[in-house]
Amino acid sequence: MQSIRQVQRLNDTELEKVVPSNASWHTDYRDTAYIYIGGLPFELSEGDILTIFSQYGNPVHINLVRDKETGKSRGYCFLKYEDQRSCDLAVDNLSGAGVMGRVVSVDHTRYKKKEGEIEGVGDVEEGADETDEEGASRSKRRRTESVSEREEERPMIQEEIELVKLKREMDDDDPMKAYLVKEKQAEVEEALKAVVKGKDKDKGRDRITAGYVTVRERCDEGGIAHNELPMVMIQRMG
Repeated sequence: MQSIRQVQRLNDTELEKVVPSNASWHTDYRDTAYIYIGGLPFELSEGDILTIFSQYGNPVHINLVRDKETGKSRGYCFLKYEDQRSCDLAVDNLSGAGVMGRVVSVDHTRYKKKEGEIEGVGDVEEGADETDEEGASRSKRRRTESVSEREEERPMIQEEIELVKLKREMDDDDPMKAYLVKEKQAEVEEALKAVVKGKDKDKGRDRITAGYVTVRERCDEGGIAHNELPMVMIQRMG
């Protein structure tokens, strides 16, 4: 793997000599669509890195190396593009770039996935590392969704409308789409819980008031004048 200065020197030499693309040093790595990214700020997440590097192609796999004990980023990762040519663009344009006060190094690499490592940019890995608690939560959510399907049709709440709009308007190639959709789905679930609680309260109120009539109604039944009577609740009798 080459240093930032070596990459820059190679690129400068090719520009000076007008080297054709089929003779470029990049051709030595036509057999791999992976790049190595080092010198990353420790605060960056996988989503942040995808946002930066997706400007040169569609990433299909990322492995941000983290400390096994703390789970914190160790400042480097391996990223795979859908199109190998995107690697050339990322190496040429982002090696030596400054990100949050740090100089990032980008170079071609022949990365080999670890045993059991699944290729993906977020959703797949999360599923593979899912704990028993998360699995139970997911199963419960599925049961809730199944019950809701059997319920009568209801108008969509605002959060559901926003979710549909997000799925429709965001580009499928946008690396942030999966994350934003997941966040919005969580908002929808919370909003639906609030709606259900509200309905339960209304049902309870209906059960309480089912055995009551207003003073006005009682007066009507007895033929009593009620022009000035307030609408209060009295116990319905036989």
